[in-house]
Amino acid sequence: MTAFQVLSVLLLAAAAAHAQSFHLGSCPTASVEKDFNITEYMGTWYEIEKLPAVFERGKCVQATYSLLSDGTVSVRNAELLSNGKINSIEGVARVKDPSQPAILAVSFFKGIEDPYWVLSTDYRSYALVYSCSNYLGLFHIDFAWILARTRALTDDIISQQRDKLAAAGVDINRLTVSNQTGCDAMA
Repeated sequence: MTAFQVLSVLLLAAAAAHAQSFHLGSCPTASVEKDFNITEYMGTWYEIEKLPAVFERGKCVQATYSLLSDGTVSVRNAELLSNGKINSIEGVARVKDPSQPAILAVSFFKGIEDPYWVLSTDYRSYALVYSCSNYLGLFHIDFAWILARTRALTDDIISQQRDKLAAAGVDINRLTVSNQTGCDAMA
């Protein structure tokens, strides 16, 4: 197998495992929420829009965050599958550097941490989260979520968050609207 073939297999495997697409080059530089207050961020957030993620297959996607006594954060992501069952996963997030509390690392599997950057939030209605990982210095895979405290968000706020992603160099044309209807089973 040639070096090009090995690289192609690695790229495809990484893309399949972590996202539906990847981008050549390094992750864009994004500014995070200044003076982020992790305590105010705790609670349930509903996914309004996202960059495609193969690990999300359902609707009514939501994340619940709880502060733990050691300063880490319990994370529970849940979605409603087409068969009516709730699919969920639990993990832990931690602030990587106390001087930058909006930059967290989240882990759902032992030994594997992924970035979780809170780019923008007002804590009571919306949050904008970005995650990006570089691979082999050749390409990156990114995720983004526009979140809300309710299952809907005004078009104005969505537009503002999309603009912030675009200003950070994120391809907002790939954002998809999340289905937050028929979510009674999630209550």
